[in-house]
Amino acid sequence: MPMKGIKGLALVLATLLVGSLIPLGLAEGNNTTGSYTGALDNSTREIMIAGQLIDQLQRLSKLAEDRIEPIKDKLPENSTILTNYQLAEEYTDKAVNEYEAGDYYGSILDSLTAMHHYKAALSALEGAKERAHNWRERIRLEVERTNEYFRFVERTIRLAENQGIDVSNLTRLYNETRDAYKTVLDDLKAGDYEKAKADYEAAKEKKDLLDEELRRVREELAYANADKIVRDFLIKGEKGMEIAQKAIEVGEENGYNVTELRERLDAFTALYDQVKTLADEGRWEEALRVMEGNRETIIEFHGAVEFVLRKARERELNEKLKDARAFLREMNDRIQRDSKALEELKREGVDTTRAEVQLRVAVQELRTGVGLLRAGKPLQAREHFAVSLEMLHRVEEFILAHS
Repeated sequence: MPMKGIKGLALVLATLLVGSLIPLGLAEGNNTTGSYTGALDNSTREIMIAGQLIDQLQRLSKLAEDRIEPIKDKLPENSTILTNYQLAEEYTDKAVNEYEAGDYYGSILDSLTAMHHYKAALSALEGAKERAHNWRERIRLEVERTNEYFRFVERTIRLAENQGIDVSNLTRLYNETRDAYKTVLDDLKAGDYEKAKADYEAAKEKKDLLDEELRRVREELAYANADKIVRDFLIKGEKGMEIAQKAIEVGEENGYNVTELRERLDAFTALYDQVKTLADEGRWEEALRVMEGNRETIIEFHGAVEFVLRKARERELNEKLKDARAFLREMNDRIQRDSKALEELKREGVDTTRAEVQLRVAVQELRTGVGLLRAGKPLQAREHFAVSLEMLHRVEEFILAHS
């Protein structure tokens, strides 16, 4: 069932889910499960990489939309611009859905792919000289962006080694791919653009091999940690079902058609019950295989839940920004309060690393928003305030769960 089919309903329901009707604390804002089929740890770094790429991707999407949509009808159907633009939109939707479902690894790869196509479309809009300049810049940025991906690979290698998994092939491909991308950067610095283009194609081929081996190792890691992944799935799933059920009840009380949302909930509930039965019997690997076989159901359900929650929080932010001064005072107070609460939990032996990073992000985004507000850019400021508010929600959910 396509995500677009539920957005109209979710938007209406979101207006009813603020405040006491549906406590936002029910949400698993931390996305602690990661990818159901591959992610093995609650690495804050992986979450932040995926989140930063989604943020960059959304800005790039807006830029491409502003430049391409006005001339879209004038372009031939087989235009390079349109082809890349359409592919970019498809990969963007996929990357966002994967991020919302906790599949950070998949989101990272698809975000990078979407960025490639957006940049290709934008490059095709320019004249010959400008296109050449854009190509060089695009390649340079993409090569530099692989640094985040390489750190992800490095972390996987360390995790696998700790589990006793053979990573010799993965390590070899990682070193070869990293060196290949470094060669492209050296070509660009030397001004040898023809060689850079050829070396870039070779580097991408290396990366394809690395991706394949990385997926294999992460699958092996997944089964080595099946019990943890399944338990996280059950925790997040239970909370998601509570949110969806509450949304349905509110919708029915107000006469809305909630058929699509109920169908998503019913499909996920059936899967949840099947996985829980296997987990209760200690059959962790079988439970994980069931999850892998129903990955689309999981992504669609959590995507719908996250969409409803996001719209509810957007409405919350809109209400708060009606009095910007009061909003900033409240945010500062919450940051101070949450900082003290995390210090106390840390003294009690709780690992607060994730929440501390999220709090720092909240502070930075709030400062950026204030700067944009002072510069007379309220729309841009609002985007950063939304991120700050979301991070605070996650921090406060963490504090509540460990208090």
